[in-house]
Amino acid sequence: MTNWIPPAAIFIFGAFLIPVFNGRARKVYILLLPVLAFIDLLNMPEGRGFVFGFIGHEIVLGKVDRLSMVFGYIFVIMGFAGALFSLHLKEKREPLVAFIYVGSSLGVVFSGDYISLYIFWEIMAVASTWLIWNRGTKAARDAGFRYILVHILGGMILLSGIVINIFDSGSIEFGYIGLNGLASYLILVGFAINAAIPPLSAWLSDSYPESTITGAVFLSAFTSKTAVYVLCRSFPGAEILIWAGTIMAIYGIVYAILENDMRRILAYSIINQVGFMVAGIGIGTDLSLNGTASHAFAHILYKGLLFMSAGAVLHMTGKSRCTDLGGLYKTMPITLMLCIVGAASISAFPLTGGFISKSMIISAAGDEKMRGIWLLLNLASAGVFLHAGIKFPYFVFFAKDSGLRPKEPPMNMLLAMGFLAFLSIFIGVYPSVIYRILPHPVRYIPYTASHVIGQLQLLLFSALAFFVFLRLLQRTKTISLDTDWFYRKGAGVFMWFVNNPMAAFASKMNRVVFDVIPSFLILLSKNPLSALKIAADTVILTFVAPDRKKEMIKQIEREKAIYPGDIIKHWPIGTTVLWIGIFFLFYLIVYYW
Repeated sequence: MTNWIPPAAIFIFGAFLIPVFNGRARKVYILLLPVLAFIDLLNMPEGRGFVFGFIGHEIVLGKVDRLSMVFGYIFVIMGFAGALFSLHLKEKREPLVAFIYVGSSLGVVFSGDYISLYIFWEIMAVASTWLIWNRGTKAARDAGFRYILVHILGGMILLSGIVINIFDSGSIEFGYIGLNGLASYLILVGFAINAAIPPLSAWLSDSYPESTITGAVFLSAFTSKTAVYVLCRSFPGAEILIWAGTIMAIYGIVYAILENDMRRILAYSIINQVGFMVAGIGIGTDLSLNGTASHAFAHILYKGLLFMSAGAVLHMTGKSRCTDLGGLYKTMPITLMLCIVGAASISAFPLTGGFISKSMIISAAGDEKMRGIWLLLNLASAGVFLHAGIKFPYFVFFAKDSGLRPKEPPMNMLLAMGFLAFLSIFIGVYPSVIYRILPHPVRYIPYTASHVIGQLQLLLFSALAFFVFLRLLQRTKTISLDTDWFYRKGAGVFMWFVNNPMAAFASKMNRVVFDVIPSFLILLSKNPLSALKIAADTVILTFVAPDRKKEMIKQIEREKAIYPGDIIKHWPIGTTVLWIGIFFLFYLIVYYW
């Protein structure tokens, strides 16, 4: 008898009761659910719980170890912060769907088998799509449609790999896989799509900026981080992930620097930051895996904070492009200060969460003598300060005054941002709080003189580069083209093919199936031999010599005029019986020979 239940159940089943409550009771209930889930986590011992038999296999809804608990803690914390940020909403559907999204992410984290993992994986895709569509704009509908198509494709690839793996291994247990066959590569691709590894990443930057204000906060935390978790669980040490992660880290920076929309800047920044985690998984040492888990924890805090600050600006101004903003520090100073905490943390300033997590991954690359990877990750780290640390707050709150004078956002938004800002600084000041719950024993010391001084030098160099090249980085009304261009154009070609050649073919087939064939069968039923004779003569008409065609056409017309009367000369009954008797006699001779 266990004294805990799967935390996914608290969020998913609890979500369906949200519409029951109104007013203050609903707000209290929404905040209470993640609190109960966190208490539940504290009572979950390591091991397996909630195991059910299924066609000779075991469904495990509670695989609890140190790795799953790290992600479980931060997912529940972010569930609380997102709920607090969304308390001002009057509608009940968005909190309901958001909690289903959080619950399904927790379901993935604590799944011990492929079947339950896949079910939660797909629930997560559907719930997150609704958070995009709920904004109600055409851009949101289009982006959500592209988003779900990509995730349906990823789900199909993942399911294919899972099925092949089950047939090969005879087990549905989810754990370490390694790259050792077709199944493992299909599963890796399925996970990679959710991790937004380029060129499979455009769905993220395409859809997150179009979601609702509160929806984007939830989206920033769960889909890509569940992918980090499953990669960490199943493919640690896969060398291909080292380069994939490093490319992600650089790729995200380039597009974030070019972007104009503040939420698209942050969306590309997710790709950049997840790149560090994926590279850490690929390195595969205890230090790098600890770095991945701790960086996922810290990243959810500061990225949620940054999306909240961007959402607060959008909520109060109705504008999202940097070219339409500026000078907001005058009337939104609290939002600015909280945003700067998030910007400092993502930039890995000392005394913030990013400083004590990202450096573990970079140090792991150095320890393994991966000089090229170490250099590129350091370069990517410097680039983070350019786009998220300086560009985002500078152009939104400072730069050219837009003339906008919005007030501070609602109190619940400020409290949610303050909560995440506090945690970002708290784990930066007391890293032992995080290090104690990491998957492997931690011997890493972040606050050494060389590390602090080296990181400050890197950040100062990035700041200098930003202001030296400020004229090149000035706000412009740009639209960045990513790899989503290919499936946007491909979708147009596909729809043309569906609406033209395929529609014409379908129309003809419809006529054949529902008009020509039934008509022929009706005619055939009236006089089968004569109908077959007309059909045979019509076919022969195609092959006869030109001088006989007129004669054949006239003959067919005469046959049609007579039909359904007899147009075939019948044998007398006696002749027919004679031929049938000869046939059976010949058959008996051959059979008994």
